Amino acid sequence: MTGFARASGSDAQWRWAWEARSVNGRGLDLRLRLPPGLDRLDQPARAAATKRFQRGSLSLTLTLERIQAGVPLRLNRQRLDEYLAILRDVGTQGGLAPARLDGLLALRGVIESSEDEQAEDAESLARFDAALLATLESTLTALAAARAAEGERLAAVFEELLGTIAGLARDARELAATQPETLRARLMAQLAELAATAQPDRLAQEVALLATKADVREELDRLDAHVAQARGLLGGSAPAGRKLEFLAQEFNREANTLCSKSTDLALTRLGLDLKVAIDRLREQAANLE
Repeated sequence: MTGFARASGSDAQWRWAWEARSVNGRGLDLRLRLPPGLDRLDQPARAAATKRFQRGSLSLTLTLERIQAGVPLRLNRQRLDEYLAILRDVGTQGGLAPARLDGLLALRGVIESSEDEQAEDAESLARFDAALLATLESTLTALAAARAAEGERLAAVFEELLGTIAGLARDARELAATQPETLRARLMAQLAELAATAQPDRLAQEVALLATKADVREELDRLDAHVAQARGLLGGSAPAGRKLEFLAQEFNREANTLCSKSTDLALTRLGLDLKVAIDRLREQAANLE
């Protein structure tokens, strides 16, 4: 399901914002973008997202900006020397452009502020992380609401499709009731064309055998049961997307059997119309949580 949400927060030193984007997906594909130095939030952020969502291609992005200006900066010479040593080792292989000063200074840990040392305090880090994750929870709540709103809009589409399937199944049931007489008339016409004769009892047996093979009442009963089950899933509070996709496969199986058993062109056409409606149902089910 699709959706977008954004929430922001701040403290005395930082302001931050989480953005969440969701598009349709069969499973849960989660991508997380965090600022440098906040990789420790990767696992708790993923856990928070997977707790709420089961399907969709989900992208979470955290942006972070320092509020207080004029904080003294210092050069971490040890870290810079480590980077330079790596560059020298790689540079011996040739083919690399010389490192630029702005690129070196942008590397993580080369430039530090006095507040960076204070931030290493475990208690301060814990409070900061908790604030970031609280904002993430607000973002995920808003995203869930956006996806739920889309689900409500899709409910009307599903009800229309299920109504179409139920109506086609009802029409097919009426046509199927005429199949035995149609088979009998067809056999009689074939016998007349061949100028052949047959015992009435034998003819009745053949008609009964063909009618049994062409009986689609069981398939139509299962279609009605699937419609009722789908409506129950849509009316419940639990995630229904995967179950509806499975039901769509069952719908399609019954429609295929109906078409293969049909001895009437009109009934075959109804079976094909059923397959079209079922395919639309399957496509929409892929959009649901």
